Amino acid sequence: MEDRGELKKYLLDVIGEEGCGVSCTEADVFKDEEGWKMMLEGFMEPWYLGKTVPEAREKIKEYASQGFGLA
Repeated sequence: MEDRGELKKYLLDVIGEEGCGVSCTEADVFKDEEGWKMMLEGFMEPWYLGKTVPEAREKIKEYASQGFGLA
């Protein structure tokens, strides 16, 4: 799925490999009936990103700016 790859690349671009480490390289970005989510290594539950790709990009940026163990 093209959107999935785009979001995973965006995750690495926003946070950077050094800020994310194994959590992002092993990230699983997927879409289910609720919308886009990402499952990061070391976290118990997937993180909700939004219903659309633009919403997901904004949520990734928001998570990165708040830290949340990503940066």
